Amino acid sequence: MHTSLSSVKTTNLILTNVLLYPSLLVLAPNVSVANEPQKIKNVLFIIADDLRASVLGCYGDTICKTPNIDKLARTGMLFERAYCQGTSCGPSRRSLMFSRYQGAGKVNMGQYFRENGWYTARVGKIYHMRVPGDIIAGTNGEDIASSWTERFNSPGLEAHTPGDYACLNLNIFTDHLEARESTKMPNRMFVTVQYDGDGSDQPDYKSANKAIDLLREHHDHPFFLAVGLVRPHYPMVAPREYFEPYPWQEMQLPAQQTDDLTDIPKLGKAKTISSRNPIGKHPDNQRRMWSGYYASVSFMDEQVGKILDELDSLGLRESTAIVFTSDHGYHLGDHQFWQKSNLHEQVLRVPFVVSAPNLARGRSEAVVELVDIYPTVCALTGQTIPDEVQGTSLLPLLTQTANQIKPGALSFNNGFSFRTRNWHYMRYKDGTRELYDMKADPGEFTNLAEKHDFSPRLEQMDKMLQMRLNQVGIQDKNPSTRQRQTKTSQQTPAPSSN
Repeated sequence: MHTSLSSVKTTNLILTNVLLYPSLLVLAPNVSVANEPQKIKNVLFIIADDLRASVLGCYGDTICKTPNIDKLARTGMLFERAYCQGTSCGPSRRSLMFSRYQGAGKVNMGQYFRENGWYTARVGKIYHMRVPGDIIAGTNGEDIASSWTERFNSPGLEAHTPGDYACLNLNIFTDHLEARESTKMPNRMFVTVQYDGDGSDQPDYKSANKAIDLLREHHDHPFFLAVGLVRPHYPMVAPREYFEPYPWQEMQLPAQQTDDLTDIPKLGKAKTISSRNPIGKHPDNQRRMWSGYYASVSFMDEQVGKILDELDSLGLRESTAIVFTSDHGYHLGDHQFWQKSNLHEQVLRVPFVVSAPNLARGRSEAVVELVDIYPTVCALTGQTIPDEVQGTSLLPLLTQTANQIKPGALSFNNGFSFRTRNWHYMRYKDGTRELYDMKADPGEFTNLAEKHDFSPRLEQMDKMLQMRLNQVGIQDKNPSTRQRQTKTSQQTPAPSSN
């Protein structure tokens, strides 16, 4: 019964999109329709923090060492075009846990599994926690207790870890413990610490070990295990051995273009920009930021490997759906931007891998969203997808009965982003806009929104964005947007899904 209802729910969501966008659904050629998996009873959900997709080996980085995530990607489906909805920790994690584009729903993903008989556990950061504040204190942050049968925090000293500390925008290097940038301090996002140790004192190491304990304890009962790893979120702390493969002198900084920021609207710019922050005066320290980021990613990757190895040793791989992702990406000097909370590609694009028995392996170029996780794991485990869920089950992509399931991805920060396969459109609260041809300009250096030759494409994307907002019940209250929509509603041809 559950499997049948899930299929109906998925089919209805796809048909709704096809009616709005007739060119959207493309069946995979010469591929037989696979049956829905019957043996998946467990879900292992692993989420990293501030992890941009492009630094993983499986996404094409040739420097960063991520063998465990790369191996996972080879066993499942890697989504090339996966996008977050919120652009900072709190909004993104709330969105994916409730499968709502903005705000919260009635029943979150963990709660839904728990109420349907699963053992559910949180280890580390799933909902928003202040990093480093809640990590140092070992507190729950904004966690929702109704999600879990049990929950476990993984405390650590963070920037106060004894070792070689650097505050890179202030060009401070010391091994003293006094006066380190930490919780709520303005320069904490530029901190690295490398030290002599085995990593066992670090939050992610503790989270991996606790996850292993829980797998051993609950392997004979259906479980939903959510493991939140906090790296590479600042402060970038790791044992020295993880820094050594990435000497800062060899780090390559992102390509820059002269006057790159002149065509980016005010609301489209990051809060931290090299020209306004002391980090801009220290290009060598920008390279050290990349070194610290890579080191943190590699340390996090090793913890993922420990968890997956235990899953295999317990014989659980053939009954478990594994999801790996991040809450959002991160700027490391792209466009001179640092951190997150804006609508450009480096922030919106996230790593996303689903590995489950009897499902396809490979790489999908379909546009997908983090809100799709909740309905997907429901479908994989044969549960009815709740009506309030706004995401779409990815089962048609995982069984290769379709190449696409939605026209584009919505994201939110000072306005709206709509990312299709080949185009990226942003519309801000003050009416300013950005448009990028992502095939010709993947680095988003040339904003086409004010170029006359691209007016038809601009208006098509605007219409597609508005249709999608209407579909999920989100209003744009900007008067200039409404006026523009009225003016163009009778002039714009049907939008293309590309």
